[in-house]
Amino acid sequence: MQIFRVGGAVRDKLLNYPYHENDWVVVGSSPEEMVGLGFTPIGNDFPVFIKPETGEEYALARTERNIEKGYAGFTFFTDPAIGLEEDLKRRDLTINAMAEDNDGNIIDPFNGQRDVESRTLRHVSDAFNEDPVRVLRIARFATRYAHMGFTIAPETSSLIIEMVREGDLKHLVAERIWKEMSRALSEKSPHVFIRTLQSLGALQDTLPEFYRLFNETKASTHPPKKNSYEESLKLLKATSRLTEKISVRFSALVYNLGKDPCKDNGLESYELRSGQFSPIETLCNRLKVPKNVKNLAMTVSEFCLQSHNCLELKPIALLQLLKSIGALKSSEKFSDFLTVCSADYSCNHSRTDRSYSSSTYLRGALESVLKVSVKDLVASGQAGAAIGLSLEKRQIDALNHFKHNFTK
Repeated sequence: MQIFRVGGAVRDKLLNYPYHENDWVVVGSSPEEMVGLGFTPIGNDFPVFIKPETGEEYALARTERNIEKGYAGFTFFTDPAIGLEEDLKRRDLTINAMAEDNDGNIIDPFNGQRDVESRTLRHVSDAFNEDPVRVLRIARFATRYAHMGFTIAPETSSLIIEMVREGDLKHLVAERIWKEMSRALSEKSPHVFIRTLQSLGALQDTLPEFYRLFNETKASTHPPKKNSYEESLKLLKATSRLTEKISVRFSALVYNLGKDPCKDNGLESYELRSGQFSPIETLCNRLKVPKNVKNLAMTVSEFCLQSHNCLELKPIALLQLLKSIGALKSSEKFSDFLTVCSADYSCNHSRTDRSYSSSTYLRGALESVLKVSVKDLVASGQAGAAIGLSLEKRQIDALNHFKHNFTK
């Protein structure tokens, strides 16, 4: 039996890039031997084991064969006779097809070290085209290492473009698109994920909402003054400088999807017919985006413009805005909402006018509302619906006082 460190840890160690997980491949062993050594089996499709002492994964060396289109269309073979190089050959990129032995020696049959040094994302073999998920993965790696100057090898780009032309990406499942997208959103340059998919021609089959956004300016007989596609990436970049939270970054990315390019140069939200979903809701439903992420994105889309203009709102409308964005129920969601709104404001104003006074105003307004006590109303003998009416009246009075005394 031989054990090798493989995959991301080897790659990131060579790049001097932070990594937090180790993956291991075991050559010359069997499931029975692994269990006998105290490893816990977890793999359903192929033998993967957890080492109880570390919680790290150990997989038996394996080969794979594609039997049908899609991520699930693979059958795997394990055998003690399967060598390390055979296992590495099935991997997607050369920088992921390296191994390290116990003495720190690098086993590199596909020149991954060369591509690490040249900052190149290159496929290991033509078997790359058997799994469309690899297109999403290479876009994610382009995102992860964009700040280090990584680019996709021309021959790999050509292979992916051919995969798109052949319709291979139509076999991608929505959950896997979201998984890779959400991981890309956590990286330093998340906008690169969208830009990479677009440059490879893969946007239409993966994120058609952004494909339409990219093409709407060219297709319009009266093009908007602003390119909504570029505005989306600009807002994502601005938001990413403020937070690492995936939900907030996603809300920034999709914000412009909720604007109608035919109205006021794309500054107004879509008017939806009864039962019609907004583009953002359609995207979230299709990708099965987590409920909290979808909720924040929808809230930002609907109320960000009101946030920008909140100083002009009357107290009753201001109270309704605070309720609508969930400020009275969740301070975290309120803060996340303001993060996107602040980034959007900064994207549309000069460097000398980027102070987002709406954030200060809304935070102060919320503080005034929260000072109104329900206990005082109960103590005064009120009950039932009367409490709700009195509470709202006192909240509006508090906002009226706050508005009168607020200074920018």
